[in-house]
Amino acid sequence: MKVFIAAVLFAAIAAFGVSVVLDGIQQPSHTAFTTGGARVGDPGNNLVGPG
Repeated sequence: MKVFIAAVLFAAIAAFGVSVVLDGIQQPSHTAFTTGGARVGDPGNNLVGPG
């Protein structure tokens, strides 16, 4: 039983750590997928920008 609790605790800690790392890496789609040829105006007026 101790091994199972340790595994669950490790999984919870690992999931939290990975979520913190990925949250720091993640970019909004209007920033990550813009190119020189994209004609996107104000990101507040289309579906990919911040609301």
